[in-house]
Amino acid sequence: MTALLAIDLGTESARVAVYAPDGRTLGQGESGYPISFPRPGWAEQDPEDWWRAVVAATRGALAEAGGPAVAGVAVATTASTVAVLDGAGRPLRPALLWMDSRAAAESAATAEVEHPVLAYAGGSDAVEWLVPKAMWLAGNEPENYRAARHITEAVDYLVWRLTGEWTGSQMNAVCKWNYDPLGAGLPDDLYERFGVPGLRDKLPERIVPVGEPVAPLSAEARGELGIAGPALVAAGGIDAHLSLLAIGGARTGRVSVVSGTSTAFVTEIEDPVYPRTVWGPYPEALNPGRWLVEGGQVSSGSVLKWAGEQLLGRPRAELPALIKDAAELPPREHGLLVLDYFMGNRTPLRDPRLRGAVLGLTLGTRPEEVYRAAAEGVAYGTRQVLESFVDGGVPVEEVYVSGGIRHNPLWLRTTADVLGRPLRLVEGDNLTLRACAVIAAAGAGQAGSLAEAAAGFAPDVRVVEPDEAHHRVYEQGYADYRAATAATREVAHRLSAPVQ
Repeated sequence: MTALLAIDLGTESARVAVYAPDGRTLGQGESGYPISFPRPGWAEQDPEDWWRAVVAATRGALAEAGGPAVAGVAVATTASTVAVLDGAGRPLRPALLWMDSRAAAESAATAEVEHPVLAYAGGSDAVEWLVPKAMWLAGNEPENYRAARHITEAVDYLVWRLTGEWTGSQMNAVCKWNYDPLGAGLPDDLYERFGVPGLRDKLPERIVPVGEPVAPLSAEARGELGIAGPALVAAGGIDAHLSLLAIGGARTGRVSVVSGTSTAFVTEIEDPVYPRTVWGPYPEALNPGRWLVEGGQVSSGSVLKWAGEQLLGRPRAELPALIKDAAELPPREHGLLVLDYFMGNRTPLRDPRLRGAVLGLTLGTRPEEVYRAAAEGVAYGTRQVLESFVDGGVPVEEVYVSGGIRHNPLWLRTTADVLGRPLRLVEGDNLTLRACAVIAAAGAGQAGSLAEAAAGFAPDVRVVEPDEAHHRVYEQGYADYRAATAATREVAHRLSAPVQ
């Protein structure tokens, strides 16, 4: 039997799984790496740490699986985690993590430019994306920008480490680089107007659609990873976006909400719409002839981690007790309101300079009340994104949720209650890994198409129904959330500005 190898490079760790052709999980491995926060709003990692973690996690997964031969490999990573490399692929500086918001001014500058391809991005490039980060590098670290032979996404860096080939995922290129698969490809004229005319030469020349073969594993990678078999690497992409492949496939009205450190919302539509409150519509980012729409919260699970571990000082082992105590409180009776903009807002406000807040504190406020308010604030942010989809003409009929939220019953229950709609909670393992198995199967020729492969990897789901009484209580909470966002915007902008 030949197996499928799935690699998921997350914010804090690399996760690897080995799958049988029928979708059974044969083995899993995980290995972590640190994040550096050198300044407020900055977040960096060492690309060499990613590879060390992938090697360790892969060897662990293969050992657990019994060392099967591997037919296909696929990789997914966080989007817009950008590596800056020399001609030999060595890092010239730490990689800029997806959540890094240092390029706020560059992002704002992209909104001042008129160009047809920007219609696919809601009129401007977001602060997290590769292009504004490259603009920041060119303006603030010109020596590193000039020396860089490769400015590339984490997914493309790992594909190079696996195969020796510099290629770009069409998903990342369309969603984060202003690549136009229906027109001119990489927009040299737009990069010139953005002040980075040489960027095109630093990006991968070969752009590969999701699921298509890139190359077999190199001999060097085989040795490091301990892999036997054909091991053909297929083009992967963005972790959350690929989750559509792991919930039975994309269809209009089906939204995948991946809630972990951040929360990503993705769906595909048949006909494009162009609201300024979403990212997209991206042409053929995943499936030919369809348009992908994206929304997101920069910080969600990370807000709950901050509230429990950093603000309240609870060790991770004690968090279940804190969550239980918070879950026993009535909704909103604590009198608190949390704004979830700890690292800014992705959509619908597209404002990287917003900041988090805790309002309503008194000397009698208890820890469990703060934690419950944090869960409610994150849920309000989720509702804000989904409402922007509907208001912008993007259908929302089925909401699938996955990720870290499934381990936090308060967060899950509160989200259903705030939204007032049923959630289809994905049971079982990591959706991104299952999506990579779908891609690996398609790339290795074990399925005729991504859609065919996706049908064979559909997970089990459990429906979480909302409590209507709680939903009515949260209506006023959500209204206060929106009002507080507007009221604190100017102050947040001043607080987020560099101190002169």
